[in-house]
Amino acid sequence: MAVLKEKYKNEVVPGLMERYGYTNIMRVPRLEKVVINIGMGEAIANAKAMEAAERDLVAICGQHPVITRSKRSIAAFKLRVGMPIGLKVTLRGERMYHFLDKLMNVVLPRIREFNGVPRYGFDGFGNYSLGFKEQTVFPEISFDAVDKLRGLEITIVTKARTDEEGRQLLEMMGMPFTKEEE
Repeated sequence: MAVLKEKYKNEVVPGLMERYGYTNIMRVPRLEKVVINIGMGEAIANAKAMEAAERDLVAICGQHPVITRSKRSIAAFKLRVGMPIGLKVTLRGERMYHFLDKLMNVVLPRIREFNGVPRYGFDGFGNYSLGFKEQTVFPEISFDAVDKLRGLEITIVTKARTDEEGRQLLEMMGMPFTKEEE
């Protein structure tokens, strides 16, 4: 079993029950899924870019991505309905815990001048989104093998009801948030 899952069961659940006064263990916020997304506007002109991005996502997540397609036509971008414009991977269960463990303990500390992830990435329902400007921060990606630097977004979906509960859950799991300014 994943180390992070053990930490959730043994430390986070009792801590959240005590902090928020939950009487039922099923009310305690938990992680539902992690979605990794790469938006690829360049895929309209360059079909080979999708293949390279797919290789990168498979290396990072260990799971094949799904192609996201445009929902409407935009003439200014030469975009028509149904054209591929990105890739996404949804991780659940063991893979989700393994990915989050790697993100918090390996990837984030590798970022130069890292002071923590921003506290304002919550959506109002306890879900947290985080963006990267390049995929090379992941140890599986070799800088020499990359054809182009691509940004990616990571969304951590929780069962928390508020941003405060979601922030507390992720903080107790080990997410390194920035220190609040006085």
